Amino acid sequence: MDKDHAVNVLGGPLQACSVSPVTGFFRDGHCNTCAQDHGSHTVCALMTAEFLAYSKYVGNDLSTPLPAFHFRGLKPGDRWCLCAARFLQAADEGCGPAVDLEATHRKALEIVPLSVLKAHAVDSLS
Repeated sequence: MDKDHAVNVLGGPLQACSVSPVTGFFRDGHCNTCAQDHGSHTVCALMTAEFLAYSKYVGNDLSTPLPAFHFRGLKPGDRWCLCAARFLQAADEGCGPAVDLEATHRKALEIVPLSVLKAHAVDSLS
């Protein structure tokens, strides 16, 4: 599996999203992607209780630990590489989490408009 060029949505180098918990399609701490990443795990998001509840409600429980997969479950404040379509769905429904633009892969732009990502940017929320 060859990784796509690691460029963020702002055109700069892709920054790390999280190494604790370790995230990413490649579990390398970055929202890197490749042709085999059919979910496009490219949006670096800051988890909130609201988003985690929403994700569980729509069928993707990110908060329950799965020890067999070395997954402790996410909690509010954790950063995670989300599927771009799931982020867009949550944003459209009013519960999209904050996004780190420098750690969000440019491939996310194939699914999520830059204006939506910018509206959820960590910097724009303070």
